Order: sequence, then structure tokens, then C-alpha cells
Amino acid sequence: MAGRIGGPKTRNGNTWTEAKYRSFIRGNLRRVTMRWGPIANCLKAARVARGLYLCAGCKRGVEATVKVNGKRQKNVHVDHIIPIVDPAVGFVSWDELINRMFTEADNLQCLCGDCHKIKTDEEKAIAKARRDKLKQEEDFDD
Repeated sequence: MAGRIGGPKTRNGNTWTEAKYRSFIRGNLRRVTMRWGPIANCLKAARVARGLYLCAGCKRGVEATVKVNGKRQKNVHVDHIIPIVDPAVGFVSWDELINRMFTEADNLQCLCGDCHKIKTDEEKAIAKARRDKLKQEEDFDD
């Protein structure tokens, strides 16, 4: 990670930056969401046949996995309709992040890989525009 500016190492015995700490917490929270009931129920509700799921985006029946370069890859994603972190606002608080991660079924949808990529790319573009605008404002203030 040469050339990358970190922050002061104030976490985990002064070995982690705040960004590393947040990444560690977020990653572990994401891992435990896999056992959250509404996520499993969303997947179960979208199942139309063995290995076939209905995508809420394109309304097509899609296979659970697809072969890419000879390897099986997940093709069905349980997606939060309202994003866990609002791309237009960014991180607000751990309480909000946790409440949005562990949401009920009415905020979940099953998407195929293509629809999930489109939605994720749109959210990333919004977040990038927000960060670029903030950076521009900071540069203008200097």
C-alpha cells in the first residue's frame, strides 16, 4: 500500500487506523448478517424451482450460480432496497448501519448478478460524486 495516506494508528494497540478498525467491524457485521432470518426468507421466497430464483429487478428466473471461466460463481444476491450506507450521505453512525444491515424482509429483494451489479454501480457513482464534491469543497477552502 505504498503511497497511501493512512491516519494515526489509534486502535488495536496502536496498530490500526480508524479506517482499518471500521473495515474490520463492518466485515464482521456483514458476515453475521448471513444468519439473519429475513435474508434467508427473502431467498426462499424468490425460489421458483431447484436452483432457480426470480430476480426482483428484471423479473427473470435465474440460476443460483453461473460458470465464469470454468468456475462456479454466485448469481443470486439478497440486496437491501434502501442501501446499508446511503451513498448520497455516507456513513452516519454505527446504530444506523446496524439497523439497516439487520433489516426486515420489506427492505430486502433478490437480484440476479447483472441487476445487482447495475444497482451497485449506480450507488458507487453517487458515493463517488459525493466524495468528489466534498474534496472539491475542501480544496476550495484551502
